[in-house]
Amino acid sequence: MTTHDAGMRRDVRRSDPARTVDLAGTEWPLYKLEALAVALLVFATILVITQTLQAAVLTAAAVAVVVWWARRLFPPRA
Repeated sequence: MTTHDAGMRRDVRRSDPARTVDLAGTEWPLYKLEALAVALLVFATILVITQTLQAAVLTAAAVAVVVWWARRLFPPRA
């Protein structure tokens, strides 16, 4: 069965818009850039400590996901 939900709104509006950074003409939410920066730092640290690429990549990916969602769901108070 196929349904058509033209009357339903799917976008969710927050009371305050997310802070963004302009990179090459594209607005990036700050939480995404923070997650990538933390993941890069964790990647380099784990790679230096363990000297195992697999452990560094998997740990950095897990940290990036956790920081991404935590900062998205719980933005800092201004």
